[in-house]
Amino acid sequence: MTFGETVEAAGKVIDGAGVAVTIVGALAATIAAGLRIYHRQPDTYRRYRQQLGRSILLGLELLVAADIIRTVAVTPTVRSVLVLAGIVLIRTFLSFSLELEITGRWPWQKADTSTAAQYGG
Repeated sequence: MTFGETVEAAGKVIDGAGVAVTIVGALAATIAAGLRIYHRQPDTYRRYRQQLGRSILLGLELLVAADIIRTVAVTPTVRSVLVLAGIVLIRTFLSFSLELEITGRWPWQKADTSTAAQYGG
């Protein structure tokens, strides 16, 4: 097995992990929300969105890592790097948007102790 094949395989494994994390996280958030609804706990919708957002965010981070590994290590052409830059920019924007949605603040802002306690951070 060549270096390129090994790196491509590693990229595929990390891609699979990103998809798996997103799916498992979405299922876990849905099951937890169902249990909260069943037990009539307050704030079910907000907590569901936070948990779902966290799983999507982690999945996106893994997918970006896989793209970087495959693009830079296997096919470092100008076109592939530009495509990677576009993908990373889009996913970074999505990550920032999800972070804002989950915590109510931008990633570079310090956590307010009352906000952190409110959002479980």
